[in-house]
Amino acid sequence: MQALAELKEQIRQALPELDVVIGWQEGFDALHTRPLFIRSEADIDKLVVNEFCVVNPSSYLREMRGGKKVGLVLKGCDSRSVIQLIQEDLLKEEDLTIFGFGCSGVLNHAKLQARFGNIGFIESIEHDGSTVSLVVEGKKETVPFVEVCADKCLTCSYPNTLQCTHFAGEKSDKQPESEQDKALEEFEKLSLEERFAFWQDQMRRCIRCYACRNACPMCVCKDHCLANSREPKWLSEDVDVQNNLMFQMIHVMHLTGRCVECGECERACPMDIPIMLLRRKMAGIVRDVFAYNAGTNAEDTPPLMQFKVEEPTIEERH
Repeated sequence: MQALAELKEQIRQALPELDVVIGWQEGFDALHTRPLFIRSEADIDKLVVNEFCVVNPSSYLREMRGGKKVGLVLKGCDSRSVIQLIQEDLLKEEDLTIFGFGCSGVLNHAKLQARFGNIGFIESIEHDGSTVSLVVEGKKETVPFVEVCADKCLTCSYPNTLQCTHFAGEKSDKQPESEQDKALEEFEKLSLEERFAFWQDQMRRCIRCYACRNACPMCVCKDHCLANSREPKWLSEDVDVQNNLMFQMIHVMHLTGRCVECGECERACPMDIPIMLLRRKMAGIVRDVFAYNAGTNAEDTPPLMQFKVEEPTIEERH
């Protein structure tokens, strides 16, 4: 892959000025990757960039303290997290070096599991942009990429890393499969009573492990989260529908106007709860009301971090 070779060379040139570069390396098999922390030239050769690079490396930035110079290898959706944190003055742009590339989408392990059963039997996989070819127990199968990709890739408008320091390879010309979020559209066809019943059922399955919060790159107040607060005490330790729903509602409100829809919260959930429905709904409201997409321009001020006497997109007075 040309982009990978260029990325490695760009990192090699920049590494002497950086404390660490965060990217991806192969996991326990060919279908998984895990975070890679590059601190020496020997680490650079471990870097991989493929359709299984699902983890958002910017999630680790909150652990980087003390003005460290950090490099990040980021997909388009990942880069929005960094831009949003810069907008909120939680990161200094001069401390970051962003290595970008064109992304053609990532695959969803749950969809692969549903389609092929135990994905441990998948021997190899190839992705050409429109189809995915897999060898399963010696037999080759080809499926459309849209059937096994992450849901966020179907509506992604930012396949290329935004506002990066270095860019490797050619820019992706991938277009969203649909401008509409079909899952959200179907959900909103339900009555209010049906929607509430749906979330009650989902919250009964929640074990309140906080994987959604811990995986979120925008949850920067993790150490002071109200879920852990005992003075004042906002939530009970009881794992029940009421407290679980309360936590999720507070979580989504704290992310309103900030969520970049990277999908890490839903991917990390061990109970497969579709919590991105909540985040995508709020992101859509912010787009409609304020004409704002979180994490797309470091020069913008998020709408909920400023006050305007008149909002150009709100015409209630008229």
